[in-house]
Amino acid sequence: MDAGRKRIWGWYFFDWASQPYNTLLLTFIFGPYFAEVARAYFTAQGAEPVMAAAQAQAYWSSGLTITGILIALLSPVVGAIASGTGRIMVWIWAFSAFYVAGSLMVWWCLPQMPSLFWPVFWFSLGFIGMEMATNLTNALMPDLTGDENMGKISGSGFAFGYAGGVLSLFIVLLFFAESGTTGKTFIGLDPLFGLDAAQREGTRSVGPFTAIWYVIFMVPFFLWVREPKHRVQRRTISQSLSGLKDTIAGLKHRKSLAFFLIGSMFYRDALNSVYALGGSYASNAMDFTVVQSGIFGIVAAISAAFGTYFGGRIDQRRGPKLVIVLSILCLIGVLVVMVGMSPAGLYSIRFAEGSSTGTQIVYLCGVVIGATGGTLQASSRTIMVFHTDHDRAAADFGLYGLSGKATAFLAPALITWASLTSGSPQIGITPLIPLFLIGLVLLIWVKPTQARGQ
Repeated sequence: MDAGRKRIWGWYFFDWASQPYNTLLLTFIFGPYFAEVARAYFTAQGAEPVMAAAQAQAYWSSGLTITGILIALLSPVVGAIASGTGRIMVWIWAFSAFYVAGSLMVWWCLPQMPSLFWPVFWFSLGFIGMEMATNLTNALMPDLTGDENMGKISGSGFAFGYAGGVLSLFIVLLFFAESGTTGKTFIGLDPLFGLDAAQREGTRSVGPFTAIWYVIFMVPFFLWVREPKHRVQRRTISQSLSGLKDTIAGLKHRKSLAFFLIGSMFYRDALNSVYALGGSYASNAMDFTVVQSGIFGIVAAISAAFGTYFGGRIDQRRGPKLVIVLSILCLIGVLVVMVGMSPAGLYSIRFAEGSSTGTQIVYLCGVVIGATGGTLQASSRTIMVFHTDHDRAAADFGLYGLSGKATAFLAPALITWASLTSGSPQIGITPLIPLFLIGLVLLIWVKPTQARGQ
């Protein structure tokens, strides 16, 4: 394998190594488990079951709100420093440490917690590490290949990452995560290594598992990916930060990029909330167990792997904008279905008693979320590459990270308000629909085929 090919595969391995944080912790294992813990916490304080579920969803979304604000503040600053000093890799090392520490510590989220603060704190620390490392790794893309192959490379990277997410989820479901009612894993085994099912140690081990997975599979990345060779004079940290203001002010002359950043700010905020609340929605609204949520995750992750792979090919041939528009329309359709879902029926349609129809519909929603959510992210990354160049990629991707989190408080805050006001986790997700629509409208002014860096 030549050096260029190794560099691309090393870059792919970041997606493989980091995806379990999204798949296992954010969405399908720890997220639903935390929802159970939080519901028990609020029930013990006297809340009725439905209100306890709404309060649990609100607490989780509030934690994500604060985390998103911190990521929004850090992204442009770190990006500007990394671009100016020409040191991207050292920052990836630093935020990798955050990732590992945060994921390790969620092990201490016990079934009965006197406080919900520390589980959310450690999860958020790892999440900050994952998001920041992702922004910086994305900034390496312009040095990987030419524009003509960028859509394929971006889609293939996401597909490879989702494949890693599927494999990690299979391992955890088959051998570690136990049902809260039976104490057995998905295939009827006791959790490995003598883990105590009564204390949910099998499910809690998803934290250390995620950390170990990352450490092992980041080895190819750090072996094969090197610092890009910049052709501009290095700047000091102070000079880099001074240039950040000019970069932001310069957006008025980069109108396509400005509209893309603003539009993606809304639809990525909505998408992140779909991911973040997918598992807890299944638990709170549909009474899914951790194992059922895990199956939901497998379905979504498999469809995401295939969707992003083939979506990358469509991106390469027809352009990323078409892929993004179609993906957003599909996600809006899924949300309309999820708002009307309950274990008993879909809107005015009642299911037969004991029917699995509701579960099957939710799994189908998982297929669509996985496939279209993955392609939405991959093609958004492609458009961003078309709007930057080799020498300022980290700074521009810092703005991309800022736009992805600048309104990160908005969707969770709206969900928190809607959940608590309505007392319904289904009604709680309705604010995501207008956020997707705003992003869709602003894409009208985005020109992905324009000259690079404009």
